[in-house]
Amino acid sequence: MTVGMKYAIGGVITALLLGGALAMGVATQDTGTLAPGVRVGGVDVGGLTPDAAAQRLRDAAVGKGRPVTVKAADQTWTLTSTALGWQIDPRASLRPAQAYTQERSMLERLQSALGRAEPQSFPLITSVDTGKTAATLSKLTAPLGTQPRPATLGFDKKTLKYAVLTPDTPGRQADVKSAVNTFKDNPNVSTLTLPLITWKSPQSAENLQKLADQGNRLMRRMVFKLEGTTRTGVLSPLQVADLYWVKPEGIVLDPATIDRAFKFVSGYINEPARDARYAWQGGKYVRVAEKTGHEVDRAAALDVFKKALVDPDARAVVFPARVAQPKLTAAQLPDPNKLQLIAVGRSTYYHSSPERRTNVANAAQKIDGAVVPAGEVFSFLNALGGITPDNGFVGGLIISGGRTVDGLGGGVCQVSTTTFRALYQAGLPVVERNQHSYRVGYYEPQVGFEAAVYDPGVDLKLKNDTGGTIMLKTQNNNKTSTLVVEVWGTVKPQRSVSVSPAVILSRQAHPPAKYVYNPALGGRVAQVDWAQDGYNLYITRAIKDASGAVKYDRTTTNYKPWQAVYEYGPGTALANSGRPRS
Repeated sequence: MTVGMKYAIGGVITALLLGGALAMGVATQDTGTLAPGVRVGGVDVGGLTPDAAAQRLRDAAVGKGRPVTVKAADQTWTLTSTALGWQIDPRASLRPAQAYTQERSMLERLQSALGRAEPQSFPLITSVDTGKTAATLSKLTAPLGTQPRPATLGFDKKTLKYAVLTPDTPGRQADVKSAVNTFKDNPNVSTLTLPLITWKSPQSAENLQKLADQGNRLMRRMVFKLEGTTRTGVLSPLQVADLYWVKPEGIVLDPATIDRAFKFVSGYINEPARDARYAWQGGKYVRVAEKTGHEVDRAAALDVFKKALVDPDARAVVFPARVAQPKLTAAQLPDPNKLQLIAVGRSTYYHSSPERRTNVANAAQKIDGAVVPAGEVFSFLNALGGITPDNGFVGGLIISGGRTVDGLGGGVCQVSTTTFRALYQAGLPVVERNQHSYRVGYYEPQVGFEAAVYDPGVDLKLKNDTGGTIMLKTQNNNKTSTLVVEVWGTVKPQRSVSVSPAVILSRQAHPPAKYVYNPALGGRVAQVDWAQDGYNLYITRAIKDASGAVKYDRTTTNYKPWQAVYEYGPGTALANSGRPRS
């Protein structure tokens, strides 16, 4: 071999060695791509940049979500895991591959360059978009959700007690939050079960029953007394129950019914002051001294009433009283012999029962000698002194609750009607006048010329505008069933009064008779109410003064149509006819 050939061969070897080193250096440099042969989740990402590798992973994951069965209540749905928010995390999945690429040894890099590197596989890392999971599950299970339905509370007309009328129904909804957490912690589950959350309405039957029990404890008989007197008034349990509502928010007092009940009780237990008056003694009218009274102190007593009402143990209540002074003293009474007759009222009461006659006589005697000072208002109930047993009144037929029934004081209206006729004929202005519910034969033939009273609260009142003191005189003749009330006064007004017969505007036929089964009647049938047609009518009063000027006023009456009522006992033809029992 020549020296030239040696140098030539040496140059080639040197060049080869130098080229291999340069190639190795180039091969081992960091190019920013993943090492060849790297696979993530089975996807070849070798030689790709991280961004390109991430996109390849996303593309490969499209449509590869697993089926997941979702269950809630009795419903089942099948969705893909991707629809539930399952997703790959490309960046997290590529991090191990990137770390491997950067941490390879020189030899591993050279082997990769020569295509002899061992393939490397890394798992695919997934995550859950919990917001998407929650939204999907919420929409899916929304039809299963219901709001709680509250129980209802009211007064049961059959048991006459407050009660829960309808039960409550709990609300429910799928527990989306717990299902989201389950899927987040284990996104590879094949079945996802959503438990149901239930909750009760605040107005549950249990809660309302407690209120009903509280309301029923307040339903008790309450007795009222007026301080310093022996007068008492009573409210029945049902009357007390009418004074409040039992509502989900608690016991709610009813101001309107409380005010009416308070006036009713107060009117019953009040002992009004008695003005001086006249009484027929020894064949002449003599003066009877005035008398102080006791009346309910409204402000203080109303507060006591409300507090007692909500205390179930308060059954006897004492109302604070104030002293009521009379407006007329015996010294102020005029000489009865100097009074002049002003007007007369008359009525008859044929066919009245003994009890009714007793009450007519008693009421007539009570108002005989009553005095009304000039400018003051006459009150029939005050002049009477109350319709009570201790004031001499007995049981008799009265109109109450839409029926003619036995009650205290039947027949007093005969006297109030006759008194109204006298004072109306005298021209006194009417302050309060109440009619009967239906047309009453005792007050015929002067239809609509009558006045009903009821103690307490339904009064007859007229104002004395004569300019002087007036006195009432009564003449009752039980044998002839006639009653006369006269108005006498110190001043006889210079006026004349005429009252027209009733003008009937309309008439309504009475309803058919009603039959009521009464086992206590035995084999008898008894009529306990009588039919009357309804009427809409009025009477007119003409008052002519001394100058000849005439003033008219009208008193209107609307009688209800009234049905006859028969009670029948077992063994009667009515009982055997199968007629419906009322």
